[in-house]
Amino acid sequence: MKKLVIDSSVIVKWLNQQNELHLIQADKILNDVRENRVMLLAPELAKYEIGNALLIRKQLSANGADVTFNNLFALPIQFVSQSEELANETYVIAKKANITYYDACFIALAKQESAELVTDNPKHQAKTKVVSVKPLEDY
Repeated sequence: MKKLVIDSSVIVKWLNQQNELHLIQADKILNDVRENRVMLLAPELAKYEIGNALLIRKQLSANGADVTFNNLFALPIQFVSQSEELANETYVIAKKANITYYDACFIALAKQESAELVTDNPKHQAKTKVVSVKPLEDY
């Protein structure tokens, strides 16, 4: 089964579709999971980025956030905690590509898992050729 590391920009689309592009492609990923074609992975950091996006960009009420977090934890995503080895690899990638540690953690996880990285914001993550980075619009 093919492994995909998905970043927060993709996950947010499944939780709140307001003002989001590429929803058809995001739904295709979930369909591929249901049909056992792909397995989804994300670093634990994604949960924090999503919480921040819901608070700042989506400005959900506390009740709306409660329902949304319930949906987040029900998604078929394996969230991976960062090990010391993964932290070091993340740092090296961030330094070499001149990107944030946050962006690099998705790349490092994809590298560790021999997975493709899918993002709706490839601007920074596509700066490295360490892993295959697929823009969501091309999925």
